Amino acid sequence: MTANTAPTEPLARRTSLRLSAVLLLVGQLLYIVVTQFHTGGDANDHHAVFAAYADSGVWTLVHLGQFAGMAILLAGLLALFFALDNRSGTARWAGRFGAACAVAALALYGVLQAVDGIALKQAVNAWASAPAAEKAARFASAETIRWLEWGVRSYQDVALGLALVLFAVAAMRTAWIPRPIIHLMGLSGLSYLVQGWVVGSGGFSQAESIAIVLAFVVDVSWMIWLVVAAWRMQEDPQASPLDR
Repeated sequence: MTANTAPTEPLARRTSLRLSAVLLLVGQLLYIVVTQFHTGGDANDHHAVFAAYADSGVWTLVHLGQFAGMAILLAGLLALFFALDNRSGTARWAGRFGAACAVAALALYGVLQAVDGIALKQAVNAWASAPAAEKAARFASAETIRWLEWGVRSYQDVALGLALVLFAVAAMRTAWIPRPIIHLMGLSGLSYLVQGWVVGSGGFSQAESIAIVLAFVVDVSWMIWLVVAAWRMQEDPQASPLDR
């Protein structure tokens, strides 16, 4: 490492951390706000909820907004990978596998929104407008798509949960991210793993809704804290700015 490049590393880390913190928080808040416009109801009562979905005029737009929020959030996780800059040991591999899981989570979420935001909407529309003789077949098709949604959502939650847990492991080796942030990040990851299991086992149940709310609260907490910590980072490149 030369004398010219050494002082630039903390500046690059600080920039990456601030970018990561902003993207994570903006993505999570956007996702939460857009989700408030999602058509409600008992998600496992398919006759009732499919009728509500068919009546929704903003279904596709809401799911596009959710995808945008998730994409921004996951971009923030990838920026965190560069901010951590772990170069050896367990932390290095945890960061790399965490980044791979984040990419997988984004790909799975794209599939999820294609299934839920487009395919399911078209299926429930066809069921709602079908003549009586065709309704049973149309409903069965819509349920098949719903069950496919369960599967994709389950694995997306698992990928996101693993990404957060692995990034928490990688961040434990740093001296400049407060430990409570790291612990909350790990807790958030565990809540997504629980969501993945619950959805895969029984669909969109009350237990899954509780896990979602828990994840939202924990996510917003550690993301706001990370934004504050990133902007308090000292300008002195030789200091340990956040560990105060």
